[in-house]
Amino acid sequence: MKSPNPFWLASAPPTDKKINVERAFRAGWGGVVWKTLGENPPVVNVSSRYGAVGWNGQKMMGFNNIELISDRTLEVNLAEIKEVKRNWPDRAMIISLMVPCQEENWKNILKKIEDTGADGIELNLGCPHGMSERGMGAAVGQVPEYVEQVTRWCKAYTRMPVFVKLTPNITDIRMPARAAKRGGADAISLINTINSIVGLDLERMSPVPHVGGRGTHGGYCGPAVKPIALNMVAEIGRDSETRGIPISGIGGISNWRDAAEFMALGSQNVQVCTAAMHYGFKIIEDLTSGLSNWMDSQDYRCLQDLIGKALPNVVHWNELDLNYKSIAKIDQSQCIHCGLCYVACEDTSHQAIEKKSALSGLSQSFHSNYEVKNDDCVGCNLCALICPADCIEIVPQETGKDYLPWTRHPQNLLRT
Repeated sequence: MKSPNPFWLASAPPTDKKINVERAFRAGWGGVVWKTLGENPPVVNVSSRYGAVGWNGQKMMGFNNIELISDRTLEVNLAEIKEVKRNWPDRAMIISLMVPCQEENWKNILKKIEDTGADGIELNLGCPHGMSERGMGAAVGQVPEYVEQVTRWCKAYTRMPVFVKLTPNITDIRMPARAAKRGGADAISLINTINSIVGLDLERMSPVPHVGGRGTHGGYCGPAVKPIALNMVAEIGRDSETRGIPISGIGGISNWRDAAEFMALGSQNVQVCTAAMHYGFKIIEDLTSGLSNWMDSQDYRCLQDLIGKALPNVVHWNELDLNYKSIAKIDQSQCIHCGLCYVACEDTSHQAIEKKSALSGLSQSFHSNYEVKNDDCVGCNLCALICPADCIEIVPQETGKDYLPWTRHPQNLLRT
């Protein structure tokens, strides 16, 4: 499957119709996953549909929706897909699908999909709201046996590559990923949205978004879910049973750096939704130029040089070096003397920062200086994370001790 760049739009409102998708292609997106299609008659969506969480002045840090799959007829969607693919043959066109968990339902819709000339299908086994109550979406994706079964059906009834989109609403993401691979999946997409209620309207006493004074759980995405997505991508990328299966990474990708992180953990490409809905399709220019410029600066010749680069450094906790030591160091020339590091360390950490009075410059007034007590510092990183001046560095220390993982620690050996 070919695409002029690794940035695709995920299955969502931005890929619901021809006008949106062609506008995206004109802007420079490499591919799209068409908004999930189902059987006729189409679903009925509600109003309103979106909610969000802001943080520290940033709008839509987390985004929530209670929208269902496409509410347009299957015939209208398929006709538009066929036309768009004909007009843009160099762009990747994937069609997201969701039908009842019966072999005949999947067989019937796949015949119609092939006629569009699309490049592949993505099985939506992750939607956590509305469709899951009907026995589809996450209701399938949370049961590995169902994941394997549906994947096998689709591989049997279509020549097109099959992506399986996984739900994060599960204890161990490796289980459905392994099932998808056993079923013959050509690739895995993740993550779908996280089950959530993003807030409560205390006037209406209703979850947001509200529909006539009532609300429900929805799917959570946006920058807030990126850490969860990165972990799940890494879990699949380094699992012995799924290692090597192509991954399309999804979850909070807002800039080129986010994309590079997903790829370094094993994603072959990335899908974007919330950032496009927030800032528009033109962000593709920053995504492609930013990633390209950074790769040049790091001497990466192609994406394959980057993909999976960080996976060897993602290990289980018991493989970390217990003899490794680092301590905090405050750059006094940059310190603004706010005392936040001192308060945080004193109240909630290891009492490893000392407060001292000092005479300042020409004004000859006293202020507080803060110095790290090296013997007490455990290098936890809290002070560096909260410092508003970014003047605290965590510095590795030479201990002269050999690498010591928990598996070799005397306490563990005594226990075993």
